[in-house]
This record gives sequence, structure tokens and C-alpha cells, in this order.
Amino acid sequence: MNEPTHGEHEAEPSRNGPGPGGEPGAPGEPPSRRKRHWVLIGAAIAFAVILVLIVVRKPKSGNGEAQAPQAVTIRTASAHAGDMGVYVEALGTVTPVATVNVYSQVNGTVEAVHYTEGQMVQRGDPLIDIDPRGYAAQLQQAEGTLQHDRAVLAQAEMDLARYQEASSQQAIARQQYEDQRLIVEQDRGTVKNDEGQVQYAKVQLGYCHITSPISGRIGLRLVDPGNVVFSGSSTSIAVITQLQPITVVFNVAEDNLAQVHDEITRRASLPVDIFDRSQQTKITTGKLLTLDNQVDTSTGTVRFRGQFDNAQLTLYPNQFVNARLLVKTLKNVVLVPTAALQHNGTQAFVYVVAGNTVKMHTLTELATENDAAAVSGIDAGTVVAISSFDKLQDGAQITVQNATAPGSKTSAGNGPDTGAASGASGTAAAEGGSGASGTKDADMKAGQTS
Repeated sequence: MNEPTHGEHEAEPSRNGPGPGGEPGAPGEPPSRRKRHWVLIGAAIAFAVILVLIVVRKPKSGNGEAQAPQAVTIRTASAHAGDMGVYVEALGTVTPVATVNVYSQVNGTVEAVHYTEGQMVQRGDPLIDIDPRGYAAQLQQAEGTLQHDRAVLAQAEMDLARYQEASSQQAIARQQYEDQRLIVEQDRGTVKNDEGQVQYAKVQLGYCHITSPISGRIGLRLVDPGNVVFSGSSTSIAVITQLQPITVVFNVAEDNLAQVHDEITRRASLPVDIFDRSQQTKITTGKLLTLDNQVDTSTGTVRFRGQFDNAQLTLYPNQFVNARLLVKTLKNVVLVPTAALQHNGTQAFVYVVAGNTVKMHTLTELATENDAAAVSGIDAGTVVAISSFDKLQDGAQITVQNATAPGSKTSAGNGPDTGAASGASGTAAAEGGSGASGTKDADMKAGQTS
């Protein structure tokens, strides 16, 4: 009853020990699995180490190549001594010396127009004729009245002479003589009035023949023959503008007023150059005529007026132009190309070529004109870089390769183009090989020669 069955005796060895085939039982499986896990972990670690070494090895090789100095190819120019003007620039308007609007001073019908639109006329040239018949009749009437009154005056003067002789002999009363003397004075006044009427009639008749009051260019036709014009009308019948000479009015900032005023007191006039609106074409040159007596508070500027001969009629009234006033001239200053100037905020600097490297050098910018700038802080003959600034820094290795041939003019001025070394020589200098020392010295001399 209590003995175990045959099935129970066979199942028990499989839980407590190895089975009939010698295979491990359930209690022996955990150590085997742990061994496999350690093998897999070790293989993964080894694979990760190899991968890291491969990945890290490539950047190190690249960094080693990047750390090698790279020469920057630049172009150079040399500073030189010269003169440069200091200018004040402003926007101006061409203003004629005189513009005359011609109006009719009499009433009448226009008989003839003697000018052509846009014609250059001289003072006194005929412009318009107005029907003069009515004013000629008035003149004739005034002259007749004058002639009559002159005769009356002559008769009165003759009577006065008789009365004076009779009065001296006491042949007539003294009062009669005095009355006659006053009658003569009245007749003289009448004659003067008549003479004034004649002169007025002549003036009115002269207004019927309109002539040019100034020399200049006449505008478009405003009246045609057959039209009736009236004195006192607000509509002009011709417009004439004087073009020679002509002036330009331009506004200068009050900050420049002091130096301009000092120069005006030292010499008679300052030269003024006029350029077109694009500032590309120089139109003419004149002189400063005068300046206003007060500052415009709304703009903070002072109005200047320059005068120009305008011999070629290149300046047109009300044309917008750019005026450039020469304030003074800087003598024997150092000039460099404007392309060489760099700015760090308000501080200007250049890259000075020293052998096969460049050094940053600060300086003061005095004035700029076209492609040259006047500076202080460097000497004439100094070689400066004029290109590749995005790659340059203080102490950078460079290769000088100018586009122009040695001995030609630089954009900075009169000196020869410096630093014109060949590409092979510059490369040898950058590599620094012992066999290229002679070539490197030749490049350095060529780069520093003015």
C-alpha cells in the first residue's frame, strides 16, 4: 500500500542527478548558461574596441593633415607718398542766376511771335508784337496837347516880358505884372504835365513790342498770333532762363561748416566739382560763390552756392546733381589702395606682408578718393595685402601671386606692382624646403620692392 510505484522511482533520479544518458538535469543548467553569456559579452566588448579604434584612427589622421600650415594665395600692392584732396560732398540743385517770366503790360491782340521754342536769345531780341494802333493814337493825342500848351506858354512869356518893361516905367500896375508872372508858371506846369503824358504814351507804345530782358534760353511757346493779351494778367506769355553763368545750390552739414569757413577766409574761392546723379560722370568744375547766413534747423545744414560757366550748357535748371567741394589738399601723405583697408568696428587696419607671412597693422584713415586712401601709421613702400581677407589672419602663411606683371603700375598709385612672384616660387617658399631658400629670398625682395 505504501510502496512507491514503478513510475515514481523512475522520475526521481531525473530531478536529483544525471539521467541514464549522462545528461545534466535541471539543477546543472544555470552554470552552463552563465558561461555562454560571458563568452558573448567578451566578444561584444572586443568588437566595440576594434570599432572605436577604427573610428578614432581616421579623425586623428585627418587632424594631423589639417594642422599642417596652408599658404593663402594673395595679391599685394605697395603704399606710396602723394597728395590727396579732402572733399565735402552734398546733393545739389542747379539754380539759374535769373529766371524771367514775361507778362503783357498792355491790352491788345498778338500780331507776331518772333522766337522759336527752346531758342537761345540775347538781351534785346524781339519776342512778341502786340497791335500798337491804339497806343500810337494816344501818343499822337498827347503830343498835340503838348504842342498847344507850349504855344500858350510862349504867349504868356511874351506878355510877361512886356509887362515887366511897362512895370519898370510905372506904366501899369504892379499887380498886373505879378499876375502875368504867375500865369507863366502855370503854363509851364501844364507843359510839364503834357510832356509826362507824351512819355507815358511812348512807354505804352513800346510795350507793344516785347523784347528779351536777359540773355538765355526761352521756354515753350505760351501765346500764339491772334490771341488777345491783357495787362495785369497772371499768365505769362514767355519764360526766359539764364544759363551762362549758372549756379548750383547744395546743402552742407553744419559739422563741416567750421573747416569750410576757415578755408574761405584764407583764399578767395574753393573749387567745386559737379557730378551726375550716379556720381560716375564729372560734368563741370566751378568755384564756391557764397554760403547762406544761417543754419536750417530742420535739416542741420547750410546752403552753399557755386557758380559755373556752363559753356557747353551741360547744366540744366532744376537738375539734381552731386557737388564735391574741395576743402583742402593733404600734401605728401601715405596712399594705399582702398581694397587693402579693413575695419574692426571703427578701427582701420591692413595686413602687412613680411616675408611669407602677414601681420595685422592698425592705422588711421585720413581721407578716401576713388580707389586710394590717405592713411597715417605706416611708411611709404610698405607692402600690403589687397585680396583673400576671408582667409587671412595675423601671422598667416601666404603665397604672393599678383595678376599684373612686375614693374607695372598698381591701383594705389605710382609705384610698381610688388610681390609679383610666380606660383612655383610661392609654393616653394610655403613648403620651406632647404633647396628653395634662394627662391624664397627672391620672392621676399620682390614683395618688398616699391
